[in-house]
Formats: sequence, C-alpha cells, structure tokens
Amino acid sequence: MRLSPRIFVTAAVAVLLMPTALLRAAEEAKPGTNDNNAIDSSVSSASEPAAPVTADSQPMATPYSQGRNLGTPRVELFLGYSYLRALPAPASGNRMEWLNGGSASIALNLNRYLGLVGDFGGFADSHLLLSGTGGNASTVVDSSGRAYTYLFGPRLSFRNNTRLTPFAQVLFGGMHASEVTLSSCSGAGCTPLPSENKFTWTAGGGLDIRVHQHFAIRIIQAEYLRTSFEDHGTGENATQNDMRLSSGIVFRFGGSGAPRLPELGPVTYSCSVTPPAVFPGDAISVSGTALNLNPAKTPEYTWTVDGGAVSGVASTARIDTTNLAVGAYTLKGHVSEGSKPGENADCTAPYAVKAYEPPTVSCSANPVSVISGDTSTITASGVSPQNRPLTYSYSATSGSINGTGSTAVLSTVGSALGVSTVTCNVVDDKGLTASGTTSVTVAAAAVAPKPVTSNLCTVQFARDAHRPARVDNEGKACLDQTALNLQQNTDAKVAIVGNASTEEKGGGKLSSERAINTKAYLVGEKGIDSSRIAIYAGSQNEKSASTTLIPSGATFDSAGDTAVDESAVKEHRTPPAHHKTK
Repeated sequence: MRLSPRIFVTAAVAVLLMPTALLRAAEEAKPGTNDNNAIDSSVSSASEPAAPVTADSQPMATPYSQGRNLGTPRVELFLGYSYLRALPAPASGNRMEWLNGGSASIALNLNRYLGLVGDFGGFADSHLLLSGTGGNASTVVDSSGRAYTYLFGPRLSFRNNTRLTPFAQVLFGGMHASEVTLSSCSGAGCTPLPSENKFTWTAGGGLDIRVHQHFAIRIIQAEYLRTSFEDHGTGENATQNDMRLSSGIVFRFGGSGAPRLPELGPVTYSCSVTPPAVFPGDAISVSGTALNLNPAKTPEYTWTVDGGAVSGVASTARIDTTNLAVGAYTLKGHVSEGSKPGENADCTAPYAVKAYEPPTVSCSANPVSVISGDTSTITASGVSPQNRPLTYSYSATSGSINGTGSTAVLSTVGSALGVSTVTCNVVDDKGLTASGTTSVTVAAAAVAPKPVTSNLCTVQFARDAHRPARVDNEGKACLDQTALNLQQNTDAKVAIVGNASTEEKGGGKLSSERAINTKAYLVGEKGIDSSRIAIYAGSQNEKSASTTLIPSGATFDSAGDTAVDESAVKEHRTPPAHHKTK
C-alpha cells in the first residue's frame, strides 16, 4: 500500500505556518504570567538589575530530575503516521474503509494541565470496495483519492515528575474528501465518489514518552472519529463511526528547566530518645534527623549503645532495657551516603535507667463504727509507679480479718470493746512494700428495755345492788377494748383483779365472782383463749374488776392479790353475765 509524499508535505507546511504567532507570544511572555512549572529564559539588561528569584517567579527543582525541573513546554509540535478505518466496515456512506496517511498537531499549553490543540491530517485512498448483488458480487478495486482533516479543541495532560505524559482531548472541525477515481479506468463511470466537505469531531487520548527536554515520542494516539458523508446509494446523509490511530515524534518548545539547586553542604545528624529516663524493662524510642542528604542516594543508618540492646537500621530505632542496671547511658548514631568528606555524620543522645519506686497504699473502713459482733468492710487502694503487680494482706489489733485482694472483712465477734486498728499491707513483684492503717470503733450492743404491764379499763359493779357480780353494758364496753388489745397483741396476756368494798357481806367471795364473770365475758363473748387470762381476788376497797395487759416477757405484780380457783367458787345467784336486765 503506497503512501503519497504530498500528504506529509502539505500537513507539515500547514502546521509550521499557522503557529508562528503563538510561538512568538510564548517567547515574549512575562515571568509573572508563566505557568507554575515554566520559567522566564530572558536575561536582564545591564542597566536594569534582575529581579530576585522567588517561589512565585521560578519553581524549585525536584530531586527526581537530578536537580533540574524540566517544566511544561509552552508549545508541542507532533508529526507522525496515522491510520484511519471505518468501524464497522463497510458502513452506510462510509468512504474511508482503510486509509493511511500522516497527521500533524500543534498544542499551546496554557498551564501544566490545560492546552489548546490544532490538528491537521492527510490520508490516501488506494482501494475501494464496490458493493453489488446477485451476479455482481462485491469486489475491491484499486483507486486513488485523498482526505484531509482540520480539527481544533482542548487537551488535558497529566504531567508529573516521570517521563510519561498521558493526555486526553476532544477536537472539532471538518474533513475534506476528494474525488475517488478507479485505477486503470477511463470515462464518466470511473469516478464513483465525488468531492465532499463534512463536519467532523474526535475524542480520545494518547501517551508521550519524554526522551529529552525538547523531544518526545508519542507511542500511541487513539481516537474515535465521527463523520457524516452522504450515502450515495440513497442520496441522504449518513453517520459513520471511524477509528484514528497515530504515532510519531513530538517537538517541545519553551518551558526550559529551572537552574540547578545549590550544592549541598556536609551532612549533619542529630538524634533524640523518648523518654530520656525509664525503669528497667521499659522501651526507649530513638529518632534521628539528617540534613543535607543527597536525594539521589540512599543513606545508611547504624546505631550503638553502651547499655541495653538497640534495634533498627533506619532513622528510627528502639532500645530494650530489660535487665539493665540503674545508671546513665549513651546512644550513638551514624548516617552515611558514601566515603567522601561531608557524606558521613554522627550524633549522640543520653538516656538513663532509674530505680524502681515502692508502691503506696491507702486504707479505709466502712462503717467506721460497729456494734460488737457486726462486720466492717476494709478497702485497700495500692498504686505502683511502675504499674507492677501488687499483693495485699491485712491485720487487726482486735477481732478477725479475712481477705487477700483489695478488700477484706473485719469480724468483731468476741472483739474487745473500743478501737480496733487495721493495717493494710501491699507488696509488688520486686519485693517493695507499703502499709496504711485505719480504725474501727467497736461498741457494746444496746440492751432492749424489759416489757412492762399496762393498766387497761376497770369494770364497775356498784350500779346493780341486786346483782353485785354482774357485768353490765358499761362494763362490757370496757371489756370490748380489753379484747381488742389482746387481739392486736397476740403474745400478750391479761390479768383481771376483782375487788369488793369492806361494807359488802361476803366480800372475798364477791371479788372472786366479779373476776370470774369478767373473764367469762372475754372468753364467751369475745373469743379470747382462757389460757391468756389470769384472775385474782384483790384487796382494794371498791366494787370493781381491773384489767392489766401483760406483754410477752413482762411480769404481773400480784402482791396483795390472791389467785382465784374457779372450780372452788360457787355460782353466784344472779342471771348469766350475758343476760340483759331492765
């Protein structure tokens, strides 16, 4: 498949002529308006001193570029080979089945990422697919024709400190397709495709590999290309989907690198330890800071100590102080980038191992005052400055105490009255001890007061002379209250003492009958158990029967009274106690 040299010449001339103004504008751009990664290459005149270089007017060189910042080129010119193919092939109205040619583009980079692109391409047609039906089968014949693209649009580049620069772009413009003439043919039928001009756009991207500050290779540029040539079978416009692949070289203009960084001074090194003083067994963190290192070299770090064990091969390390004696020690660090003077440096840092501190303990009791026989909870709060494990024990001057943890119980059973001093002891796993005390006051138990009897109501018998031992209604009301007291105090008893006046005939018998009738009402009418009632004949000079409540544990004073034997007392000749009279 032969390519026409005229295609490459035409595209190259067009590209070189159009951006002349752009190139001149890039060269005359002011330093303050340059891209962040570009620099001004102009030289100040002798009559006007040069402005100082600042971070705003000139970028810093990066270590990855060996002291130079290649920056963003102001203008990029691409020349290369392009292949154009219809997808799918054949397609309705598509006159570019397989085209080979060349393309050229020029990009003006507005900044590190964004640029404007003008693209021009030329393609040669060497074969033509003639479709047919029936006996006229489709066939491929030799032909000649040309197609030219002129496209413009934005480009987005992804620049970093490596040699690779991927980019993406969207371009809009037109395509001119010349007449297609069949080879070895003469006459009107030898030009099956007329000349056409149609709107065209592309979308895609590519990858450049920088070889030099002013030269790069475009490995691939792949784009979707959209056209709308006429379908000469129907006479209507159609849509064609095409693929354009390009590869070539890129010339880079403007954006020269920043000056080299100043020479590095000799390497310096400082180191520190955290914490600077520890207890035996605690770890120490080590950190080193080296200045003036050459980023193109890999430094080597070494650490040594005169006590303990140090581990680490980078700028950080760790000191193990297990089994290290109490005292002061020194860390030494070394950094090296080579054997030349200024490429090595040392540092030192002191650290210390201090003796273990004994624990402390506080002791408290709850409650602080108890009745003899009760208990009090003892709480010990031990603290080890090194967080060592602690063991507790207790002792008391009186009583007994039990417990092995942070709490114990003091029992005062059999303890002497007064103050019992409790001692809380704590010891860590290194044998260091501490003690604390608290006190508990032991008091005697209070003696409960002895229950005593209480006088209840008194039944009077002076109102009925004919029946002097009869319990009347007023007496029954009195006894109802007595019965209620007995019902409320189920463990209490009652004593009834009957009395008679000295003027009454048969007063001794009459006092007994009055006590018996009073009991009979409580038992018969109120349901009181007779075993809870004791009756006596009293010596008071009055016609009455008194009732006395005897709580459990209390003793009734019966001095001067005689217990009544109910079986020995004859029935009094009166109506029954529960009969009513007028």
